[in-house]
Amino acid sequence: MHTILITGGAGFIGSHVVRLFVTKYPQYRIVNLDALTYAGNLENLSDLDTAPNYFFEKGDITNPTQLAEIMQRFQPDGIIHLAAESHVDRSISNPLAFVETNVLGTVNLLNAARHIWGENLDGKRFYHVSTDEVYGSLGEEGYFTEETRYDPRSPYSASKAASDHFVRAYFHTFHLPVVISNCSNNYGPNHFPEKLIPLIINNIRQLKPLPIYGDGLYTRDWLWVKDHALAIDTIYHRGRSGETYNIGGNNEWTNIDLVTTLCDMLDELLGRTPGTSRQLITFVKDRPGHDRRYAIDASKLQNELGWKPTVTAETGFRETVQWYLDNEAWLEDVISGAYQTYYSGQYAP
Repeated sequence: MHTILITGGAGFIGSHVVRLFVTKYPQYRIVNLDALTYAGNLENLSDLDTAPNYFFEKGDITNPTQLAEIMQRFQPDGIIHLAAESHVDRSISNPLAFVETNVLGTVNLLNAARHIWGENLDGKRFYHVSTDEVYGSLGEEGYFTEETRYDPRSPYSASKAASDHFVRAYFHTFHLPVVISNCSNNYGPNHFPEKLIPLIINNIRQLKPLPIYGDGLYTRDWLWVKDHALAIDTIYHRGRSGETYNIGGNNEWTNIDLVTTLCDMLDELLGRTPGTSRQLITFVKDRPGHDRRYAIDASKLQNELGWKPTVTAETGFRETVQWYLDNEAWLEDVISGAYQTYYSGQYAP
């Protein structure tokens, strides 16, 4: 049985990847390794609790002893590494936490893979999931490609850049069969409400101010999380070892245009007077080192492996908004921290 260890599988992107692999590949054994920090929520995967090919392990990639024991027990053929600290604002407040998880944790995982696989690398794969933020900031024109020079501007992006370099170093030095992908901003169901889109949706729902950094003209390429999971599936199975693939949504929005779109959409769905939510917009002091624009050229992935986004912005944003409105209990549990009791109830000895 082909076994894949997915780190960070209880998080936002990770939970969508775990669900896709568990349901699409019943012949695989999928092991979800997650430390269940503030952003890891097993309620995201409660529908998989009885799936015979799904296993959850609470563990921390920063603990090499624990990691080695889990690797020894499950003997994975593949690793999809998503576990990471990912919020830029948090990295500004506490850079060291990002070094520990994103850099040291990744090296621990690389070492564990080398130890368990040894010289027998046939059929093995170490897939490292990264971000477009490692490339720095774009002007009004141009796109990030796989050849773009790294130029990280925040402690978060610096820690992800360092982890990317370590993964490539292990490919060249130890011939570990690795692939890397760098994705644009994800959105969709189950996103922790510190990030822009769920934060805006939740604040509109509660008629709270909608904080917008600076002039609101910072631009991001938004990627539907389920499209991202499909890209990861494609790259894991068909990507070339040692290669990097950029994953983008071909869906650029300035922050202010995105927020006003969400305002109008929620006014409609909540039956409010048009323009009600726009009145909540509040411009706040800019984030230090704020990158102006990100945009991905995903043509390599499309041309080599045939992947491209399947969801339009209108469809993706509307489905996301509707999901949060339909899952207010999930949102309230996350905000209150009550979701963290799920693990003790479901997995306690």
